[in-house]
Amino acid sequence: MHIAVDLNKCQDHGQCVFSAPSVFSLDGQGKLSFRAEADGTYVSAALDEALRDDVEEAADVCPLQAIAVED
Repeated sequence: MHIAVDLNKCQDHGQCVFSAPSVFSLDGQGKLSFRAEADGTYVSAALDEALRDDVEEAADVCPLQAIAVED
């Protein structure tokens, strides 16, 4: 399982951090930490299947629906 975050849609509301803090984090400026790693779309490395419920909740609560869970 991977996540893909559309960084053009994302406005750093941070709701994903509350749902899946082991996957999502904000930097010191309140921006998603992956912004330093990608432009456009961030695709994660393979994630542990045990995180699926948290990651799916993060995708569901994202106000801009910028997070996709991919198998």
